[in-house]
Amino acid sequence: MGGGVMGRNIIRLGMDAIASADEVVATALADFGYPEPRVRTRDFEAFLSIIVSQQLSNEAAATILDRVRGLLPEMSPDALLELPETSLREAGLSGRKVEYATGLARAISEGQFDLDQLEELDDEEAIREIIAVRGFGRWSAEVYLLFSLQRQDIFPADDLALQVALQRLRLLESRPAAAVARRLVGHWAPWRSVGSLFLWHFYRGIPA
Repeated sequence: MGGGVMGRNIIRLGMDAIASADEVVATALADFGYPEPRVRTRDFEAFLSIIVSQQLSNEAAATILDRVRGLLPEMSPDALLELPETSLREAGLSGRKVEYATGLARAISEGQFDLDQLEELDDEEAIREIIAVRGFGRWSAEVYLLFSLQRQDIFPADDLALQVALQRLRLLESRPAAAVARRLVGHWAPWRSVGSLFLWHFYRGIPA
């Protein structure tokens, strides 16, 4: 079920399909162009990075993740479990995120959470497996499926930037809640991952 990488050709194909079904997207696509591919690894570091990035800017999260990398002889669950929790706190992780990171490492190390198995599951099964790990909600799971597993029909509707982008794109009076956002992009299936990439691209390009 892992699928291939969403490269430029796939993104172009998906965006053209969405634009043909959605005039507002067609207009925005003409103005902003196609989004670039975004691919992350399929490993412990990808999940650790999701924990670190929760409720932080990309820049702040990258800084903290670099500090954590600097503490580890290798980026592995066992190496992280050997670190004193105070070291993780000093690197910038909150107490709650330290709990999540060590819990994730322990679940992988003890075989309760099998990263390789995720590639064999369908989207909803993989999401259920991920959110069974403490600290991971649906947004975290969907981000992993979209960026790491490169699944093609994922829309992380709880993402603030996607909601703001949809509000601006559709000229809505307020930012749509997750359930409303999902409805607004329902007709983008089976290309909602590509649509998500476009909304992030649109969000970065629109004036504040």
